[in-house]
Amino acid sequence: MNNKTRGTVEMTAAMVISGTIGWFVVRSGQPIIDLLFWRCVFGAGTLLLVCTALGMLRGKLSLRLLGWAVLGGIAIVLNWLLIFASFSRASISIATAVYNTQPFMMVALGALLFSERLSATQLAWLGIAFAGVVLIVQAKPGASYTGSGYIAGVLLALGAAFFYAVAAMITKKLSGTPPHMIALAQVCVGIVMIAPFANLSDLPTDARAWGSFAVMGVVYTGLVFVLLYGAIQKLPTHAVGALSFIYPIVAIGVDMVAFDHRLQPVQLAGAAAILVAAAGLNLGWSFRLSNARRLRPAASRSLSSPPSSTDAAGTSPPPAAAPPSAPRSTRR
Repeated sequence: MNNKTRGTVEMTAAMVISGTIGWFVVRSGQPIIDLLFWRCVFGAGTLLLVCTALGMLRGKLSLRLLGWAVLGGIAIVLNWLLIFASFSRASISIATAVYNTQPFMMVALGALLFSERLSATQLAWLGIAFAGVVLIVQAKPGASYTGSGYIAGVLLALGAAFFYAVAAMITKKLSGTPPHMIALAQVCVGIVMIAPFANLSDLPTDARAWGSFAVMGVVYTGLVFVLLYGAIQKLPTHAVGALSFIYPIVAIGVDMVAFDHRLQPVQLAGAAAILVAAAGLNLGWSFRLSNARRLRPAASRSLSSPPSSTDAAGTSPPPAAAPPSAPRSTRR
């Protein structure tokens, strides 16, 4: 198996696993705070073993880089907290679709913080994604998702996307730092950040609860990060971008099969608009105008690259350092 094929298999596996995280969070029945805390604990243990095996602990992080890693960890933990909370309010399908506005937030932050130029094509995709969010917000949700709870779920997913974008921008400051080390630093920050709120005085005694914690940390954090980073190192950016859309497709399919949550026509149109716009931005699709030159994405296109570090699905793992690719979802 050559490197490209192996990278494709790794990326596909990472996105399929990430696509089931919403189902696992809901089915586990564990409090979100506790689930996140133990996710960070078991994830840190897994990533520590990986980093040790790969010899990544020999280098030292400067105080400046450590400071950026801490800020990125805070942002990614807030991302996880918000996206998990949105699942029970707006459904996994809607939350996942809205969460995929991440690349547009990254582009906007790039323009604000790094003075990167926005092209007409990027603005057009942004408009389409915004229209998709409006359709979702205005839609009449299913019977189990009604009223202010549904709107709150959409807003939580938007907040999760924003904090993922913040974490992605911070990761740009850590260029050259091994991505597994960044992920390890982020989950360690998560342990410290969540510990005061976790229920540590009355630990569960049943094996099912501890199994849920271990699976969340070892599989959805450690394994997904290893697969994702391995794929990013082997595949060109456009291939990573294309394969990243396996995640929302799997998530929506799982929501339909496991919970029988089917999108209303207007919701479906909104979700499709967001995902198509995100794909267009990620993959550099451009519009052909009559009697005009073909528009091409701005040089800042790398900001809208797919997520490289989601926990997938925070569904999306924490962003990986660029190069080899800038983060985007995850994702997850």
